[in-house]
Amino acid sequence: MTDLEDPTCQALRIQLEEVGTGRARLRMRATAEMANLHGFVHGGYLFLLADAAFAYASNSHGRPAVAHSAQVTFLRAAAVDDELVAAAVEVERYGRSGIYDVTITRHPNEVIAVFRGNSMTVAAIR
Repeated sequence: MTDLEDPTCQALRIQLEEVGTGRARLRMRATAEMANLHGFVHGGYLFLLADAAFAYASNSHGRPAVAHSAQVTFLRAAAVDDELVAAAVEVERYGRSGIYDVTITRHPNEVIAVFRGNSMTVAAIR
């Protein structure tokens, strides 16, 4: 998987910067449409960005993988026009399962959120 294949990511103009075995890095510029009632980026968009990086990293082994659980911790608010980067790294693979950590940062490497996803490989995806 080297091209951005996810229609949701395409719609949000998320860019795939890097993908390799067990890792991925995606970039997204926060837009005004992503703001919550406080004017900050809605946490759902941050979760989506981290989840997308997790998806690319967990699918980098050539077998279809899906999330079976994920958790995010928001550390700082992201603002409209922030350039956000989600970097996913594989922590461990065992059997059909995998654990991935994703860090979302904004320039210059200020951590906005951390995410942990657990994946499971599947025989086929409908």
